[in-house]
Amino acid sequence: MSIIVVIFTLNYVSLNSSYLTVFSNARLQGFEQDLHLQGQQYATILSILFIGYIIMQVPANMFLYWLGRPSVFLPSCMLVWGAISALTGITKNYTGAVLARFFLGFAEGPFYPGSLYLISRWYKRDELALRVTLISCGIPISNAFGSLIASGILQGMQGKLGQAAWRWLFYVEGSITMFVAVCAMFILPDLPHNTKWLSPEERALAISRLAEDGDSRAELLDKTSVQGLWDAVSDWKVWWFTAAYIAQLLAQSFAAYFPTLSATMGYNTTVSLLLCAPPWMLSTIAAFALSRSKGVAYTLPLPMEVTALGFIISVCTMNTAARYFSLFLMAQVYAGYMVFWGWVNNTFAGEPAKLAVAVAIINGLGSIGNISGSYVWQTQWGPTYRYSYAACIATISVSTGMLGVMHLHLKRLNKHIAEGGAEWEG
Repeated sequence: MSIIVVIFTLNYVSLNSSYLTVFSNARLQGFEQDLHLQGQQYATILSILFIGYIIMQVPANMFLYWLGRPSVFLPSCMLVWGAISALTGITKNYTGAVLARFFLGFAEGPFYPGSLYLISRWYKRDELALRVTLISCGIPISNAFGSLIASGILQGMQGKLGQAAWRWLFYVEGSITMFVAVCAMFILPDLPHNTKWLSPEERALAISRLAEDGDSRAELLDKTSVQGLWDAVSDWKVWWFTAAYIAQLLAQSFAAYFPTLSATMGYNTTVSLLLCAPPWMLSTIAAFALSRSKGVAYTLPLPMEVTALGFIISVCTMNTAARYFSLFLMAQVYAGYMVFWGWVNNTFAGEPAKLAVAVAIINGLGSIGNISGSYVWQTQWGPTYRYSYAACIATISVSTGMLGVMHLHLKRLNKHIAEGGAEWEG
């Protein structure tokens, strides 16, 4: 199953670059000027993606649960958004960029909740946190290497074949995505009961592992997608996680502007992009360390508090060393992000149909935070961005507080279940 991790990590390098890294890096090399963007148009181009992204979450995961063929569905989505991402490079104005981003959201929407659902059907609960981290580490890795790749393209491809360097960013990233999508069609597994290249013994082992995990996943496969939808929408925990996730994603909105924040230290474009890589690599290392903890809910506040400290430092000073140090602290929010999804998967892992919808609801509606966050980093608030950092401090505090309440509830519930022998949860 390690190939799943490899494919999804490579894929997220392309995915995250297509909607965050490429746009934020292109902004440093004439993207706004070439498309004649004004006012909040750049923020609108960033945020419009999440309309389709939100709309597609629940129906796509319900369809994936019904279809039972992740090896067909997920790579097909990858192939479509890779093509759209590449075509973004030929846009000539604001309208073209908005339309490309709008349709890109529909194609990208199914990927992350679908991937979380897929690994939940192969791994036991005590194995999920690390696997979610392995998949999600594509986000900070893409932030790191996306900036490194971008620095090379922006420096060396300007004017090649008569194209601006930022256009080459989209051509390259879109092509990589399509290549990975074609490979994934032949490599990704489906589910334990219908993966064709498993031997009967391997298939029986995969199914028995879930049955021995102390839950009823193996016996709940006959539930329909509609039943899973009802189970998810009627569970208040899904909506609590969703509200907390909205606040967390708004606090994470700085990631879309990371090269811009790096540039406030006064270096040229190439150096600013190169300086973006180390903070994200440290975030990846921290996420792996936290994911190996057995009590993921206990570790979640740590990266959130470190991130808040980074925001506070940036509010208080424009000193170059201090602000770069703050970028390292801020990047740790993605360690919390990975721990969060490991926790969500553990909480709902006992019911596959419900999990498919719950993950889609949380990830989909949570993207409201991404939409709002696109407007938090207004140009007139730079280079200090104190108001932007203040908004992030407030929202990360709300998110951490809400997740703390959920942790206390699940801890109390698990204690009651242990005493009464009812179904395990959270």
